[in-house]
Amino acid sequence: MNDQKLAAVILAAGRGTRMKSDLPKVLHRVAGLPMASYPVRLATALGSFPTVMVIGHGAAAVEKALADEGVLFAVQSEQLGTGHALLCAREALADFTGTILLLCGDVPLLRQETVARLLSYHGTQKAAVTVLTSRLENPHGYGRIVRDGEEVLRIVEEKDATSAEKAILEINTGIYAFEAPYVFEALRGVTTDNAQGEYYLTDVLAMARADGRRVCALAAAEAGETLGINDRLQLAEAGALMRCRINEELMREGVTLIDPKTTYIDPGVRIGADTVIHPGVHLRGATIIGRGALIEPGVVVTDCTLADDVHLKAGSVLEESRLGDGCTIGPMAHLRPGTVLAGNNKLGNFVETKKATFGLGSQASHLTYIGDAEVGSGVNIGCGTITCNYDGVNKHRTVIEDDVFVGSDTQFVAPVRIGRGSLIGAGSTITKDVPPDSLALSRTEQKVVLGWRLRHKPKEKKS
Repeated sequence: MNDQKLAAVILAAGRGTRMKSDLPKVLHRVAGLPMASYPVRLATALGSFPTVMVIGHGAAAVEKALADEGVLFAVQSEQLGTGHALLCAREALADFTGTILLLCGDVPLLRQETVARLLSYHGTQKAAVTVLTSRLENPHGYGRIVRDGEEVLRIVEEKDATSAEKAILEINTGIYAFEAPYVFEALRGVTTDNAQGEYYLTDVLAMARADGRRVCALAAAEAGETLGINDRLQLAEAGALMRCRINEELMREGVTLIDPKTTYIDPGVRIGADTVIHPGVHLRGATIIGRGALIEPGVVVTDCTLADDVHLKAGSVLEESRLGDGCTIGPMAHLRPGTVLAGNNKLGNFVETKKATFGLGSQASHLTYIGDAEVGSGVNIGCGTITCNYDGVNKHRTVIEDDVFVGSDTQFVAPVRIGRGSLIGAGSTITKDVPPDSLALSRTEQKVVLGWRLRHKPKEKKS
């Protein structure tokens, strides 16, 4: 790569009519991220500053979805072609001198090393324009690269190509390196004299050659990474390729995936070595998983941090939760946002938590809801326990101190505090604070009527 400054422009203004969707095309997700996030993050990784995204259709939605990506936005009110789209970024780059990397918002699979090679080649060739190309067995629909050795003479769009030009297999990917401010000067001379009636960015190449400037092309090593997404079939294909890339990297780093083809891991997820992941697992967002975890089939984890040796049993769902070492969850447990487990905790089948903290070793083995609660260490919560945290207007907290034993079918009507070392009898409804080392009961006294069954035994019918 050369020593010049680098800026990036990402074209993301198109409607994407073939998606047949109210959602802007570039917001459709590939492996958990809007497809437009990929070129933005690629530009950032390459050191681009600034990065400008040209938006049009659904501009407000695109700007909102990518607000945290550190990108500037330029609006293309009318889609008049790729040349016009780049011109829309001119104001944002008015004072920029250096290399402009042009990326496409619907090309999410492009690798950083490929673009770094493009920029390096562009710099060493001292080119005004360098286009990234690809070779396809069936290039129908793409602009063809017309070469003279290393030099590019022009790019011909499909509708403007002759029969001989349509036979060319090398195509334009829509990814370029341009020198600025020259590219904006050249765009002033671009016209709409073509079959589409649009301002073609490709015309800049011919203008650069006419000005005696060097125009080059570099072929991507893999055609698949330059895949553009125009419909749902291509969206699914891109998603599969991205997941394959993510899964291969994780397996090389020491993670076992029982069936990679049915394991769905977002690009931001981090996983420690010796973790084993079964089929049908979805790991989403900014999830971090430590070493030696076991994740069984059908588990869904979103934006969670899991320490070492965690065991997530089948069908469990975790969201925005933090788990310490050695926790066992499920099967079929649901940890909602705000759940924090200190370590060596067990939350069993059909246990649900929300905004609840558990101290070391505390457990709730089955059929329990703990919400808006603080649970100490060494607490055992029996089957069917509920924290009644909502009174219809406000949420209230339940505090259960260390070493409490909670009998089955207990209701804690918050706000309430259970003192250290207490025992709550099964079937109790606790509405008042319980002092430490106490037994709390709220059942009615059991009554036994001797002989009742004999006195009410039905008489036998005569045959």
